[in-house]
Parts: sequence; structure tokens; C-alpha cells
Amino acid sequence: MTKVLTVGVYDYFHLGHLRLFKNARKLGDYLIVAVQDGNFILKTKPDAKVLYTTEQRKELVGALRVVDEVVTYTDIDVTIKNIDFDVFAIGEDQNHDGFQRAIKWCNEHGKRVVRMKRTPGICSSGIKKRLSNDGQR
Repeated sequence: MTKVLTVGVYDYFHLGHLRLFKNARKLGDYLIVAVQDGNFILKTKPDAKVLYTTEQRKELVGALRVVDEVVTYTDIDVTIKNIDFDVFAIGEDQNHDGFQRAIKWCNEHGKRVVRMKRTPGICSSGIKKRLSNDGQR
């Protein structure tokens, strides 16, 4: 069985996230989605506006038929070492240093890394902007 891992915050859940999960699932037989811990997000980005708690986001993601397992993560380059998977499916925008270290670890440990395309015109930051007073049309 090929296990696929993808990771993210998934706070403002949208069609792009669903398509990511569906496309990631096509890469294997079992999809693991790692949801970033809300306290960790606020520790690293104190100004972040997190809508749902970690447990609420895990419940939302876990309710999808395409998702087989949901876990929590903090530092991706640390957490990835403790998850049993074969393919690491990441978004094309996930490039910070932690992801670079995680990709390096995957390459050193025989894990396949696949960059997933974004859904054009849909992103969480755009949704946040449209919902804020500053983003009203």
C-alpha cells in the first residue's frame, strides 16, 4: 500500500484544498493529511488570524471521504520523521526552510516528493482579504 502525506493549515477550507486532497490521493492508496497545530502557528506568526481550533480543522478535514487519516504537525521537518508514508505531496507555494529540510530528508530516505499545482484563482489569503473590511469591493 502506498501512503501519501500532505500538510497544511486548512483554516479557511476551500475548493483548492479539496482538489489538493483528491489529486494527492491519486498518488497512492491511503491519504494522510497533517493539519498544523494552531498554537504553533500563533507562536511563529503572532498576528495570524486562525478561525478554527486545531481539533475543529482536523474534524473538518477528517470528514472528507478522500482522507483516510488526519494528524497534527508543528515543524514539518521534525514531524515528517514520525509519520509512515511513501509520497510527500506538497503545494507549489510550500517553500520555506522547514519544507526544504523536509524535502531533503525525504530524498535521503527514499520518499517521493510531488509538487501539487494550485487551483487558479483560489487561495486562503485571498479569502481572508475578501472577508476583511479592507477587502470589501
